[in-house]
Amino acid sequence: MTKSAMAATSQASGQVEEEPPGAAARSEVDVEPPSSTADSNRNRLFPHIPEEAWNDWRWQFRHRIHTVEELAELVPLTTREQAQIKLVTTKYPLSVTPHYLSLINFNDPDDPIRKQAIPSFQEIALADIGLEDPLAEERDSVVPGLVHRYPDRVLMLLTNLCPMLCRHCTRKREWQHGGWVRTPGEIETMLDYIRRNTGIRDVILSGGDPLTLSTHRLEWVISRLRQIEHVEIIRIGTRCPVVLPQRIDDELCDMLSKYGAIWLNTHFNHPREVTPESALACDRLLRCGVPVNNQSVLLRGVNDTVETQTKLSHELLKIKVRPYYLFQCDEVQGTEHLRTPVETGIEILEGMRGHTSGLAIPTFVIDLPQGGGKIPLQPNYVLAQLGEEWILRNYQNRIFQYRNPRGLTSPTNGSKNGKRASTHLDLSLDKNSVLAPASGARDENRVIVRS
Repeated sequence: MTKSAMAATSQASGQVEEEPPGAAARSEVDVEPPSSTADSNRNRLFPHIPEEAWNDWRWQFRHRIHTVEELAELVPLTTREQAQIKLVTTKYPLSVTPHYLSLINFNDPDDPIRKQAIPSFQEIALADIGLEDPLAEERDSVVPGLVHRYPDRVLMLLTNLCPMLCRHCTRKREWQHGGWVRTPGEIETMLDYIRRNTGIRDVILSGGDPLTLSTHRLEWVISRLRQIEHVEIIRIGTRCPVVLPQRIDDELCDMLSKYGAIWLNTHFNHPREVTPESALACDRLLRCGVPVNNQSVLLRGVNDTVETQTKLSHELLKIKVRPYYLFQCDEVQGTEHLRTPVETGIEILEGMRGHTSGLAIPTFVIDLPQGGGKIPLQPNYVLAQLGEEWILRNYQNRIFQYRNPRGLTSPTNGSKNGKRASTHLDLSLDKNSVLAPASGARDENRVIVRS
């Protein structure tokens, strides 16, 4: 849609259907002004949009940029870039909200926000690498839309609609099927399966993005889940706090507050995504009793450095969001250019450990192909184990000798008939059982204050 058309329709933003297009079948807190870059971009890209329309999630959703022509009217694109993007969108469509578009620095061809939102020619140039469904979700679907992989939890895929089509999406295969929302009959089939399987205690609502549904329709699902006695926890997976923070409104928060233990996992990938609008959205969720965790994806050229990940974690903690997972990017067709070596994630964690709070360090995980599930990876701090002695290193590469309590060690390592041989390891360490590196790193971060 052109700028002039946006302006012409903005005044009617309050007169909309409750469901967003394609879905057929509290208290405010003080926040700092938007960053100068985002504010400047918004004024330049959308100069005539009143605050009331801009802050309406339905307006943001309806005015997503879908075509190369719309994008080229708003941002500088060469003829070659336009042709390439148009070619990519024949296989992998484009969709980005005005809010998220305003965060992009279009003077930087390697801008990390742009890489997540704007199609790259590499998506089709490398499209033969990887798998359409690397996590084998379709294989593990017990009824349409319900994935049951782990014994005590299931994943409900309510829609394939999203405010933004992230270029690294693990369900990129769904983009070519048009927009769909599960019918009430399909959802009842999922609920019936959950009712009959009493070992299920945790239900994750995902998509697409479940918050593209109206609050009324979302409540219809949540209220029925709450009627199932063995369902203890409901989780919502959404990127709305990042790409459509206006969706976290009072109506949604009032609804969520009525249904007990609901957790929300969102998806910040870069510190510049932590905007005042996103901070307000997360604050609203927390105030209505919904804890917020973050699940990042490790992406080449976006967040694949110690500095960026540390900054992201610090920004998240400032808005009371817990850095939960850092995912290795899945082996999805059309995402190979964004994937990093596994070693990169391990090195990032090692670079963060000891230099920031443990609360700021996410768990680095690989979601294994073929439905193997998530496994955590971390740097190796165990150098050796002999009998009751462990040899460990810390973040400064100092080596420590650690003694297990005698007679209480596990009988499974190096033991016979449940009795462990008492082998003592003598490294000739100092009296504190510490071997410090020659560089004197032990005191490199110590500040000595003398009166």
